[in-house]
Amino acid sequence: MVTDIFCKIINGEISAEIFWQDEDFLVIKDIHPQAPVHLLIISKRHIGDLKEVGVGDSALLGKIFLIAEQVAKQAGISESGYRLIINEGEHAGKLVPHLHVHLLGGKELGAKIVQ
Repeated sequence: MVTDIFCKIINGEISAEIFWQDEDFLVIKDIHPQAPVHLLIISKRHIGDLKEVGVGDSALLGKIFLIAEQVAKQAGISESGYRLIINEGEHAGKLVPHLHVHLLGGKELGAKIVQ
């Protein structure tokens, strides 16, 4: 059984500040925010990395974008804009081996990639 921190949050073993949830996803506030609004959209089904995703997962993956807009509206940043980030692999800085998307906003975010 996989026991990464997001699985523990989903299973209620660790507390987190829940912003929104449904049967497929949990949205929590990041504990080390990089912007005034920094939410994590987390799949309740454990998917360790994108290599595990198959054609049958397309509806689940598409739902991430619908949730992103919905929670951005709730957070009051839909109109001003927000950024979605998926870190995949060591070089991208992925820290938790569980499918999740960062939603950041609430200020002008600046450069996308710093050299």
